[in-house]
Amino acid sequence: MHPSARFILVGDGPLKHPLSTSHPDYVFCGVKQGHDLARHYASGDVFLFPSQTDTFGNVVTEAMASGLAVTAFKSAAAREHINHERNGLVCEPGNDSAFIDAAMKLAGIPALRQRVRTQARLDALELNWHTQIARFEELIFNLPKKAKHHVIKQSRALL
Repeated sequence: MHPSARFILVGDGPLKHPLSTSHPDYVFCGVKQGHDLARHYASGDVFLFPSQTDTFGNVVTEAMASGLAVTAFKSAAAREHINHERNGLVCEPGNDSAFIDAAMKLAGIPALRQRVRTQARLDALELNWHTQIARFEELIFNLPKKAKHHVIKQSRALL
């Protein structure tokens, strides 16, 4: 761990007990919502998002909107919203060593961390329903013919 870092976990899950046992210096805050959650985001510098199964990952965009430097695996929301070393750091799913290296890089290089934090906030402010729907429509309308046929065939099967 970085010498000046304080590891704070917000949320809960099946690994809480083993983690708290093996890392008594970690701060476990439990589940937070609303203003309390926003306060925790605002007090951080780096946001580590190690999930490889999350589908959209609201927490990634919330962290970016809070001006946090995010380290995540390149999947789901992180793949969509993080541009490596521009507004966060991403690594290939399953590469735990790269994830740790990216987190340590953000913790250890203040200029990079500040640049990434600033850009993450700016990019998050650009996110809105209108742009997300437009991106989705662009993806759907520009599908290769084979994929369009599959989508139409599957949709009819559901009716």
